[in-house]
Amino acid sequence: MSLHLWLAYLLALSLLSLAPGPSAVLAMGHGLNFGARRALLTVCGMESAVILMMLAAGGGAGALLAASPAAFFAVKLCGALYLMWLGLRQWHAPVHGAYAHENAPENPTENAATPILTAHRRWLDGFLCNISNPKGIVFMAAMLPQFLQPARPLAPQLAILIATTVIVDGAVMQGYAAIAARLARWLQQAAARRALNRLCGGVLILMGAALLLAGRSA
Repeated sequence: MSLHLWLAYLLALSLLSLAPGPSAVLAMGHGLNFGARRALLTVCGMESAVILMMLAAGGGAGALLAASPAAFFAVKLCGALYLMWLGLRQWHAPVHGAYAHENAPENPTENAATPILTAHRRWLDGFLCNISNPKGIVFMAAMLPQFLQPARPLAPQLAILIATTVIVDGAVMQGYAAIAARLARWLQQAAARRALNRLCGGVLILMGAALLLAGRSA
């Protein structure tokens, strides 16, 4: 892969990663409630999904999904419902003990006053948030060919693009989580933390509803 193509991909990826989306909202929600360190597992789940989507797009699964309206709608429906479920859970998330989460024990039963999602559940939330969005695969299928050179081996180029994506997007998502965690420390009133929970939850619900409505109108 030539340097100028990689730099062009890096610029495009950075701008796209900074644009708020469901993954950014989820990262902020987990950062707010569990702290930046624990939200790292959520981000790892997101990037695991990104790797699978890029491999699928590179293998032509994106084109296959785009060519099958029924499959596209089925996956979109599942993704929309999942986003709305995540939003409802964020909306009703408890606000007590928000500052203790950063140093709380990994097992949530060890501190019943400050409930924490298990490590596996945080990773799974991040993974499902990204993998349930079929537009991600279709977008990758449309975007990747613009930065691949047919005259050069495909595997090394795809590996470079995947590594770049995981590093950049992961850093941005972790940045969102860290910002939310810092806000949680500054906002001492439960009402303010509850308002932030409902803001993040409301955005996720609206995103899911918009995805669902878009599927019906397609």
